Amino acid sequence: MAVFTELSDEDRISITAAYGMTSLSSVIGIADGDRETTYLFRSKEGEFIVTLFENGAEPLDLERAFATMETLYDNGVPCPKPMRTIEGDATFQAAGRLVAVVSFVSGSATSNASPAKCASLGRVMAQIHTVLDRSPERAATELRIGSVHGALDHQNVFFLGESVSGVINFRLRHNDVLIAEVADVLVDWASQSTGALDKERARALLQGYQEIRKLTCAESEALRDFVMASTARRYASQPDRTCLPEVAIIAYKSVSPDIVTCS
Repeated sequence: MAVFTELSDEDRISITAAYGMTSLSSVIGIADGDRETTYLFRSKEGEFIVTLFENGAEPLDLERAFATMETLYDNGVPCPKPMRTIEGDATFQAAGRLVAVVSFVSGSATSNASPAKCASLGRVMAQIHTVLDRSPERAATELRIGSVHGALDHQNVFFLGESVSGVINFRLRHNDVLIAEVADVLVDWASQSTGALDKERARALLQGYQEIRKLTCAESEALRDFVMASTARRYASQPDRTCLPEVAIIAYKSVSPDIVTCS
């Protein structure tokens, strides 16, 4: 999120008219981020995040993301409410950019999550996996495939206190092995500088997840392999990759039986 494209008065009027907003009281540019232009619109109807896409977003991709968010929002998953135009479209054109609008979500991102925050994130991740799951039940010997968020990193999860207040950015939603996303989130939110998982945070995240969706024994057994792979990908993107094999093995060994259980 940032401001690369300035909105003229005419642009603001066209956006508010397209979305049925009245009595616009303020428009504030949001300086965070480095990819898209983002504004906070305050109106009689509430507060909204207005995003102008700078990097060639496609209307069909945003329609797909909106459909996902609508399903999640309607099922109580903490995420912004997608706002459609009065014509029912997910996007609009203004200032030469594709525009999308969602409701404002209170809270802030964190770079250092407590075990309580990890538990809350685990529950929300399981909600996402469960709500979007349209596949038939599989045997406990199989790894479940379903819809995943695709980017549950620190920038895309907001907290109020110790609870997740909103998950954003559903443009990378895709189908994958569910335990792969669980592993990615564990590595991103619970790993230490050595590569090992912090047991308290990892246990809290997995316990939170399993309050909503129980892991199968096949998933539990495969988790350490996926954690190792996720750790390897993470360190492969760093300038100094000499320690990658050692760190990946440390991550693998840190997924101990006292962290993960199955049903």
